[in-house]
Amino acid sequence: MSRKARWAPSNADRLAAPRKPDPRVVRTRAALGEALVRLMHERPFAAITVQHVLDRAQVARSTFYAHYNGKDDLFLSDVDEFFERMATLLSRRGDAADRIAPVRELFAHVAEWREFHAALITSGKVHDVLQLGQGHFARAIDRRLAELPAAAGLLPARRSALAHALAGALLSLLSWWIDHRATGSPAEMDDLYHRMVWCGISPRPVHAASTVSRSTISRRV
Repeated sequence: MSRKARWAPSNADRLAAPRKPDPRVVRTRAALGEALVRLMHERPFAAITVQHVLDRAQVARSTFYAHYNGKDDLFLSDVDEFFERMATLLSRRGDAADRIAPVRELFAHVAEWREFHAALITSGKVHDVLQLGQGHFARAIDRRLAELPAAAGLLPARRSALAHALAGALLSLLSWWIDHRATGSPAEMDDLYHRMVWCGISPRPVHAASTVSRSTISRRV
């Protein structure tokens, strides 16, 4: 049997319903993630060992290594799962509003993270977290713009570029909000962000006084 034939999915595989996650695995991963976060409130990330996490979560070493390669893998896996769930929230629940990201929900969740944010800065993990977040939100915003009638005129390449820029703007606004001790409510931040979004997406008129014609601009682009 060839490699291609061996790994090609059967009709039964294609039609099979996705497996539900094992509740025991979900509980174990949640316990380990929570243990690491709590430890990060107490000591520098570099000073935390896998054994510290195991003791706090009351999980066996063999179980830990069945899921993760080490504490960095645990940390980034948890962050990745959080951003994936949060970034796709509006599309998954079929939200009818012209929102491209769940800003209100994200900010409300992060409102309790100020101590954790300080721990992130100390740990040197902020860049990794923001990079993961931007990737997830860029993909989710691109998908969301494709779903919304108000953005129907966007070409795929422009939509992708806007999604990347808007994801960065969202995380920058979130960092500012944390640093300024939640100036404005999550709902107000949601409104501010989406005002900025739709002002940037709406087409700008070309002024008659412009010295560069529309056709010249089109050729350059």
